[in-house]
Amino acid sequence: MTTAQEHNGIGKDLIVYVCLLALAGVQFVIAYQNIDASQMLTRMLVVACVEAGLAALFFMHLWTEKRGFLLFVAVFTIAVLLGLQYGWTDSYRMVTGAPFSH
Repeated sequence: MTTAQEHNGIGKDLIVYVCLLALAGVQFVIAYQNIDASQMLTRMLVVACVEAGLAALFFMHLWTEKRGFLLFVAVFTIAVLLGLQYGWTDSYRMVTGAPFSH
């Protein structure tokens, strides 16, 4: 075990866990607010991104990695998510058929 792991203990993980629980509570509060669907989606998406970032940084130990690797993981994740969004348009053809195919 390295010296960094010996001195950290469980304190930091417990604090992050409590923060994640608090963010889940914030999502619960947002869900029961009387707001537009677009505002709710935006707020929920922001809170979910913060939760995912905290979980990835601390529980997957990305915080201790080199900055280059952290940047690579962030860019790769964003690229995959954008690629998935590009593919959604293809699924509409299964419902409506290919345009101008008659």
